[in-house]
Amino acid sequence: MAIDLERPGGRPTERFRVVRVRDGNRQELPDDLAAEEPLEIRLGGQVVAVTMRTPGHDAELAAGFLVTEGIVRADDLAGVRECRSDEGDGGVADVQLRPGTSATGGWQRNFYATSSCGVCGKASIEAVRVAAGAVADGPTVSQTVLEALPDRLREAQRVFDRTGGLHAAGLFWPDGELVLLREDVGRHNAVDKVVGRSALDRRLPLSDHVLLASGRASFEILQKALVAGIPIVAAVSAPSSLAVRLARESNMTLVGFLRPGGFNVYAGPERVTPS
Repeated sequence: MAIDLERPGGRPTERFRVVRVRDGNRQELPDDLAAEEPLEIRLGGQVVAVTMRTPGHDAELAAGFLVTEGIVRADDLAGVRECRSDEGDGGVADVQLRPGTSATGGWQRNFYATSSCGVCGKASIEAVRVAAGAVADGPTVSQTVLEALPDRLREAQRVFDRTGGLHAAGLFWPDGELVLLREDVGRHNAVDKVVGRSALDRRLPLSDHVLLASGRASFEILQKALVAGIPIVAAVSAPSSLAVRLARESNMTLVGFLRPGGFNVYAGPERVTPS
């Protein structure tokens, strides 16, 4: 699927001069920070949303956002056209659909999403529940493989090494092999980039994969995973109560506080096997 790059987007990091204080000593030196810029997501030329994100993989983010929000079907994607905004501040990603297809009704409600909270201002829980059936049974993953995933995710985070300020989402096979990793200032953006890449590659549903998210597992993260057909979701921090309920209602496995040496299984423990 062709990605049209009219002008390059922003860089994932920016360098600033800072004053570092250590043990009472002051030193001025350069420091790399995770970049954060607005991205305008369009569908066939119409603005759908503006999200704050780390530049890079914007086509994936736009496609993943529209798919995981239930606005378009993955099979209907034709391509994404990228450019910088006319003002030069941020980027634009315009998603195109195949001829004869259209978006679902009711999406014409422009909203703003921040890097920290995801989509804000939705009226109710029912408004964010995307119609997606429960995932099928299987696959399984061993305790040993699960406990090793955070280190594998961290080892692959190249931009985090430079900034210390990015979240990541990693897609794994059940044997622990890393398939795809994306970084962003927003957890939800990182997940959208993973789903978007998979959608553009015609690989949805991801019914044989494990998703690992840095930070906590919110309802929105679980919703996006469910739409993508991912049966096992793990996070290095705590899940929310609504995320747990969605996982249980949808036959998903949800693992929280994942780290070497242990974790909690909040839903679907049958998919986690003893080592």
